[in-house]
Amino acid sequence: MRKQQKGFTLIELMIVVAIIGILAAVAIPAYSNYIKRAKFTDALGLLAGAKTPAEEYYGLNNELPTPEMIGIKTTGKYTTGIALNGNGYQATINLGSDTTPDNKTISLVYDTTTAEWSCKYASGQNLEGLVPSTCTP
Repeated sequence: MRKQQKGFTLIELMIVVAIIGILAAVAIPAYSNYIKRAKFTDALGLLAGAKTPAEEYYGLNNELPTPEMIGIKTTGKYTTGIALNGNGYQATINLGSDTTPDNKTISLVYDTTTAEWSCKYASGQNLEGLVPSTCTP
């Protein structure tokens, strides 16, 4: 009688490794974009905290206050700073790492005639797909 072998052949193992490699090649870029979108969410959350106090201050003084004047948080895990920029607030987000920063900016602009906020970013930053669809260049 002949014994039957147990286990996988080398070709079967190579096929499994190739399949895992293909899945990783697809998943890593998708995960990278997911992380970048989450970094923008950090900044937009901080910017949203400025809306109500800024509107109240604007109603009393007819000008937008600096973030320090209304006591909002200006830094987050990925947000390196928030500053008053013309008729709104601009947040700087680090999409890179601490050693190789890749800073991008996004702004929350207040329209004094309609009393509405809008999200803007500079068109040269190539942020399509990373920022919410309500943000426009």
